[in-house]
Amino acid sequence: GKSVQQTVELLTRKLEMLGAEKQGTFCVDCETYHTAASTLGSQGQAGKLMYVMHNSEYPLSCFALFENGPWLIADTNFDVLMVKLKGFFQSAKASKIETRGTRYQYCDFLVKVGTVTMGPSARGISVEVEYGPCVVASDCWSLLLEFLQSFLGSHTPGAPAVFGNRHDAVYGPADTMIQYMELFNKIRKQQQVPVAGIR
Repeated sequence: GKSVQQTVELLTRKLEMLGAEKQGTFCVDCETYHTAASTLGSQGQAGKLMYVMHNSEYPLSCFALFENGPWLIADTNFDVLMVKLKGFFQSAKASKIETRGTRYQYCDFLVKVGTVTMGPSARGISVEVEYGPCVVASDCWSLLLEFLQSFLGSHTPGAPAVFGNRHDAVYGPADTMIQYMELFNKIRKQQQVPVAGIR
C-alpha cells in the first residue's frame, strides 16, 4: 500500500535504526541490445538479447551478459565497441533501466537500497546485501538471511538462483550483475509491480 519512495524511506530508516551508517551512493544501469535482423539469416531464428551494464562499485568495468548464457567483463570502452557493432547488435528502444540509491555499512555488511527506474518513473526497489568476510556465498547464506529478516521481515526472499548454479564457487562481480539483470528483467515484465532483489 506504499509508494516506491515511501518503501525505500521505510527500509533506510530501519537500517539506520539498526545502526547502519551511510557510505555514499551507488548506481547500476542496464541497456538492452538485440541481434540485428540482418544477422539472423532466413531460418527464422530468434534473436538473442545482450545486456550491457555498469556498476558504480566497479567504475572501470563494463559487463556484457546474455540471458542464460555467457558473460564478459571488459573495460569501459566496451560501450564504444557496441556503437561500432550496430550491424550486429542494435539498442532496443526505451530499454534503459537503472537503480540508484544509498550505500550503508553495518559491521561486516554492505547494504545498498535503491529505486529502480525506467525513463522518468520509479518501477521497483532493489536491495543488495554483501557480507564482506565471506567469498563463497552459499557458506554465509544463513547469516545473510538472518540479517535480511531483521529489516525486511516477511519480504525476505529465498536464495538467488546464482547460488545453486555455482554452489562452492568464489562469488564475483559478474554474479552480482547477473542478479541485477534478472531483477531488471522481472521488473520490465511486471511494469507496475515493485519487486525486491537481494544478493
